[in-house]
Amino acid sequence: MNDLKLPASVDEMPDVDTDFAVWAGHQIGLLRARSFQELDVEHLIEELESLVANDRRELRNRLVVLLIHLLKCQFQATRKSRSWLGTIAEQRDQLDGLFEKSPSLRHLVPEVLAGCYAPAVKRAVSETGLPAAAFPVSNPYSPAEVLDDDFVP
Repeated sequence: MNDLKLPASVDEMPDVDTDFAVWAGHQIGLLRARSFQELDVEHLIEELESLVANDRRELRNRLVVLLIHLLKCQFQATRKSRSWLGTIAEQRDQLDGLFEKSPSLRHLVPEVLAGCYAPAVKRAVSETGLPAAAFPVSNPYSPAEVLDDDFVP
């Protein structure tokens, strides 16, 4: 952000919708200068809410991909591949990084995982060619198993 060329005057300052990077750089400068009265508070709130939503969305997406591959490993065991195992390891590594950045997200895993199973089964059906009835009706894996680096069904 320090490399951005900011306009010479506030009147020339792009708004959040015109040039996000310049707007954000300006907001950072205002925060550092403790010029709180000049902050674009409403848009800052929206952007912070968006960051939180992005982390939750990333958590959900990674859990879905992880579940898909756990299901494939369990229900197509004869086709279990290094690629599937690599995807499982990658998703767990990425989740660890997400938890390192935002430890409170780890506590959301049981809640988020509950909503991930149906889309994971849908994709597993598509990727394996197995009927939906081949998979359990509800998630057979505990949150601890899903996150356990040593667990592969």
